[in-house]
Amino acid sequence: MADSTKKCKFCKIIKGDLEAYRVFEDENSIGILDHRPLFPGHVLLIPRKHHETLGDLPEDLIEPFFSNVQLMSKVVGQAMESQGTFIAMNNRVSQSIPHLHVHIVPRNKGDGLRGFFWPRQKYSSEEHKANVQRLISHSISELLDKG
Repeated sequence: MADSTKKCKFCKIIKGDLEAYRVFEDENSIGILDHRPLFPGHVLLIPRKHHETLGDLPEDLIEPFFSNVQLMSKVVGQAMESQGTFIAMNNRVSQSIPHLHVHIVPRNKGDGLRGFFWPRQKYSSEEHKANVQRLISHSISELLDKG
């Protein structure tokens, strides 16, 4: 593992050395619940290979990675019964972990999210977090089975 990836929390999660609530996995990316969500169901989609920014993502991974962003947008909205989703990505500035990741956040009108001031909310319990994980994972299975 290169020096940049030895310290990377996402690389540790991908490798299995750090715990996370996984909601999605394929050969190109994983989806995990954000540990400091804007709202329950806030997912981070992360490429399995370490790429710091969108500009670093190899061309052959763009389509499969963003197809998974699209998939996660559908299933997070469905699982959380939200009116829509907010999709966001930081490139270096405000990127808390220097490993490319996309935020998929369930949204509803009047939910209090204003611009880029993100008031973080905690899960009420580990059981609540595990239930959200099950809801999203179940929605993924249902959607993929239909496809």
